[in-house]
Amino acid sequence: QVQLVESGGGLVQTGGSLRLSCAASGLTFSGYTMGWFRQAPGKEREFVAAISRSGGSTYHADSVKGRFTVSRDNAKSTVYLQMNSLKPDDTAVYYCAAELRGTPTRVAGSVNYWGQGTQVTVSS
Repeated sequence: QVQLVESGGGLVQTGGSLRLSCAASGLTFSGYTMGWFRQAPGKEREFVAAISRSGGSTYHADSVKGRFTVSRDNAKSTVYLQMNSLKPDDTAVYYCAAELRGTPTRVAGSVNYWGQGTQVTVSS
């Protein structure tokens, strides 16, 4: 079965950095647009970033542009999210997402597979 396993979350101070990883199995990784969503307590799950099948195109939410960078390694079936200059508003559970489309929809309802999530907490 398909598994997306995130790692790399944790507690960091404002201005710090974290790198999230998501290892995929059970699917043809290079056939999926991969992305990241996040969900803070009491809020809806929101799009953070996505990367095309080949890695040639990336997409970032306005709230994280210039601070977060999504990348992928198809040989390792892994997608990454490098998060710099973290703010308390970035505190959320971060979810890895796989979407069977050439271009990400940025809509949670269109995601085919989800990871279990990893907690990111940014202290002020």
